[in-house]
Amino acid sequence: MSSSLSVYLLDIEATRKLVGSGDEGLLEAVRGGFGQELAADDEWFSSEIANGAPTAFEALRAVVHGGPFAAPAQYAFQYGYAYKRLCALTGSFLDNSSFSPFRGSWLEMVDEGLRALRITAVSVAELGYYDGLPKPIPHYELPRCGEWTHEECLAALEQFEQTKRDGHAPPLEPEVVEAVMDVIGWLRRAQAQPGFGVVGFVS
Repeated sequence: MSSSLSVYLLDIEATRKLVGSGDEGLLEAVRGGFGQELAADDEWFSSEIANGAPTAFEALRAVVHGGPFAAPAQYAFQYGYAYKRLCALTGSFLDNSSFSPFRGSWLEMVDEGLRALRITAVSVAELGYYDGLPKPIPHYELPRCGEWTHEECLAALEQFEQTKRDGHAPPLEPEVVEAVMDVIGWLRRAQAQPGFGVVGFVS
């Protein structure tokens, strides 16, 4: 079974503040501008919705209002996807071609490549951890979520630049090099947007 890592550049603090904000204008904008996307998601999860999962819009409303999160625990994934939708709305999608799809321990392999280049301030695998959703959003298996703050992005980029200054060029598999350079691209995008960080979702 394959997975996908979706990555967004955004103002993490501002996006987190949407959770529990009660912003009805935001909800209406989503319903008006993304109605077909919401309907497609409902079609995809139709059997789960029939068994008690919230619809995409119901989950989004719960997230924006900070609850209630009334769905049975096994359907809490809808709330995670609702937060992902908020990140997609407020952020910029970053090139994930090296990470979609991926199998097995690929994220950890890319982390090994980063560490070989002495980049330790960020971890790709941490974008797929279970504890990255803002409170009080519940989670269940997928999507998993993680964040890199603006400061972490800057630190990682400086580590990469220091590696280049040192002439440190360890041998890496070509596909790992490509993925690492994608990560460097994300870091440069964050560097160019003061205060912005990276949020990733594994699903």
